[in-house]
Amino acid sequence: MVTILTINSITSHDREVAMVKRKNLRIYKTKEICDRFDISRATLFRWESEGLLPGVGRDWRGWRIYNENNLKVIEKIIRGKNA
Repeated sequence: MVTILTINSITSHDREVAMVKRKNLRIYKTKEICDRFDISRATLFRWESEGLLPGVGRDWRGWRIYNENNLKVIEKIIRGKNA
């Protein structure tokens, strides 16, 4: 008995949709986050190490990259400290 496995090919439309989704994702560097929220790098990294800021990505160099979800969490952390 011979089993033939088929791989569904990705259409050009699927590739275009994936590219558009990737292009619309905004990522931020550590300095951009620190400047935007007027916080130090140490504070930002501490929140991450304490688990207050989960899901921080890394680029190919291992540097932290932040997305829109991370920004929302940071805003909540700051609002909580100022309340």
